[in-house]
Amino acid sequence: MATQFEQRPEDGSVMLPAATIAGTRYGASNREAGNAIHNASTGEIIGWQEHADAAQVDAAVRAVRAARAALDAWRSRTPESRGNVLRKIAESIAADRARLSAMQQRVSGKPALEADTDVSDAIATFHYYADLCADTSLFAADTLALPDDTVTGERQYEAVGVAALIVPWNFPMVTTAWKIAPALAAGCTVVLKPSEFTSPVEHLLAEIMTAAGVPDGVVNLVNGGGEVGALLVAHPLVDKISFTGSTAVGRKVMQAAAQDMKRVTLELGGKSALIVRADADIEHAVALAVGGAFTNAGQMCSATSRVIVHDDVYRKFMAIFEAAVRALVIAPPQTENVSMGPLVSLAQRARVQALLEQGLADGATIAFSGALDNACAQGFFMAPVVVAEPNTANVLWTDEVFGPVACVKSFRTDDEAIALANDTRYGLVATVVTRDDGAARRYRNALRAGLVWINTPQLIFPQVSWGGLGLSGIGRELGLAGLRSYQELRHCIVSRG
Repeated sequence: MATQFEQRPEDGSVMLPAATIAGTRYGASNREAGNAIHNASTGEIIGWQEHADAAQVDAAVRAVRAARAALDAWRSRTPESRGNVLRKIAESIAADRARLSAMQQRVSGKPALEADTDVSDAIATFHYYADLCADTSLFAADTLALPDDTVTGERQYEAVGVAALIVPWNFPMVTTAWKIAPALAAGCTVVLKPSEFTSPVEHLLAEIMTAAGVPDGVVNLVNGGGEVGALLVAHPLVDKISFTGSTAVGRKVMQAAAQDMKRVTLELGGKSALIVRADADIEHAVALAVGGAFTNAGQMCSATSRVIVHDDVYRKFMAIFEAAVRALVIAPPQTENVSMGPLVSLAQRARVQALLEQGLADGATIAFSGALDNACAQGFFMAPVVVAEPNTANVLWTDEVFGPVACVKSFRTDDEAIALANDTRYGLVATVVTRDDGAARRYRNALRAGLVWINTPQLIFPQVSWGGLGLSGIGRELGLAGLRSYQELRHCIVSRG
């Protein structure tokens, strides 16, 4: 844990401030208002996160006001100037890669490769939006052809205003970069509320942004639980809300935002499918299934936890899948050849185990599972589980488990596979494994998902927008659409006379 934060005199553990507003740190008025931050691999307390408690709830209000006060100066900068700051942030993250990766591993228990990938993702995102800022045509007014020679038309995109950014615990720093980079590129100022479980890396990122030249008030950070998020969502000076989290909370955000017609982007849950056709490379399909279901211990909205396999290759697939799952090394990040880390908290593990028990009680059957390393005794680890042929009404098939549980069902025709994949209230992603280009095109067009991968792992590039259909959310992050989500489209008609 970084030493620049205050330490508790009784045990020397780090205290992370309740808020950082316009460059100034604020502690909670009640020092007991907050939560312990655990090392997910060991369960030990490694720090304390203060909250903006009830007696100091105006911290969130001050943060919004600071963002509003900084707005005019920031959005008045040229896009190139804002882009220069974003590029400096990217370079500073790269220079601090080791510390950020170590923090991801220490708090979340992620294997080193996953933690380092998170850092690379944040770097790439800030670089991408810096590049967009260099394309001034994206920000300049352009002329429209109108059917009346006496007038001219102009179209322009302008910053929405103050954006409240609420990010989850499964990919700290990553989802934060996905929101902050396009918001700053667009000319918005922001108030960030990180998850109380994984806030240390967000504090480090905020420090990096300040050192990189982000002016006071442009990025503000307020900690706390749902009550702080609700205050930000309802605040009249907030113009835009970008929320990543559960569908249940997303509904509440959308309802609250409707009061003032705030702009919203909601990146919510998923229950995605990986389809293995009879002509697939089975070894490759198994590798994609393992990565799609068990990366980040299954704590991904994009987890392809419904694996749909053609009956002709089902037995072969299951045999290779079992061997692969049993070979996974589930352990703390410092363990050699570690494949999967812990869940984020004791409560999250209990939630996943409860859903698994519910599914089994309703008739699901475990086909096979992995095993925990001896070093897992103290952390929040859970062995990966594969369920075979659950009923399509079973909770393990229908609901987002957000843990290392995958279900496998067989199919005989492409129509059946497409129907199984689309039989969900979600619609975030899908993966298809096939050697048939024609079949790949058909699946790509027929699957109800915001992003379809064909024969690839879950590659995510900042150039490709991210978001889904149905209960997976509203709007898009990343790509040009991510920039536009922090802008308002405006038009002007001017007389030629």
